[in-house]
Amino acid sequence: MIRPHHFRPNPETRADNAFQSETIGTSHTALAEFDAVVESLRQAGVTVHIFEDERTDTPDSVFPNNWFSTHAGGHVAIYPMFAETRRRERRWDVIEMLKRDYRVQDVIDYSGLEPDGLALEGTGAMVLDHTGHVAYVAASNRADPVLLERFCTHFNYEPIVFDARDSIGRAIYHTNVLMGIGTDYALVGLDMITDAERRATVQARLEETGHDVIALTPEQIHGFAGNAFELTGRESRILALSDTALAALTPAQIARIEASATLLPLSIPTIEAAGGSVRCMLAGIHLSRR
Repeated sequence: MIRPHHFRPNPETRADNAFQSETIGTSHTALAEFDAVVESLRQAGVTVHIFEDERTDTPDSVFPNNWFSTHAGGHVAIYPMFAETRRRERRWDVIEMLKRDYRVQDVIDYSGLEPDGLALEGTGAMVLDHTGHVAYVAASNRADPVLLERFCTHFNYEPIVFDARDSIGRAIYHTNVLMGIGTDYALVGLDMITDAERRATVQARLEETGHDVIALTPEQIHGFAGNAFELTGRESRILALSDTALAALTPAQIARIEASATLLPLSIPTIEAAGGSVRCMLAGIHLSRR
């Protein structure tokens, strides 16, 4: 997790991020929300690595899941970003920590493709089923199809690409606001997938890989109900999500999630105003400890 000292709206990403708000709280409020999230995660038994970001030109640094990902077997990927401001977020001290504390076999760096106008924004652009080896991707300028194919070849994932739009026809900028995959369940805004055949494919593939598919409405998606992340806690699996997301879920949906994981609601209204929620704040570690 990246602790943001100068959190603020990023005008460069507002053009294609419909989840971003015009108004936003102070950086001090964002820091307080961040610290409360860390405390809640640690109390639940989640291991959290924190890096301070004191730069003034990285307004979205609190969302590190877009520029790198980790994979079982000791693999790390570094990604090219669409917005120039977001390219500054990449930090080699994070990669060095992973190499020091975890077993890292190789690092594949795709960021050199940025001058060619190619972007693939990590586990924002791709929602990865790490067990079933499926990469679900909503088509956007944040997910270049050629680079996606290259990633899937390198990391042995099956790509499932689809078009997803909101109620007024705007493309969903990141797949991870549309869906989240847990061990036994998946939260998905199925109605926002425009093509009926692709919608059926997504649902069928999730069910084939052992997931209870919990369909979310567009209103629930805009409440960040899909932007949740399953973590390993001290006593059980945990689904970390925002208070906003929890409030958007129905009692029946909550019961289906709780059959597999304990809900951990977190209050981050200021951070959410920047267009991302809990999932975006967490770069998961799928590596073995040294």
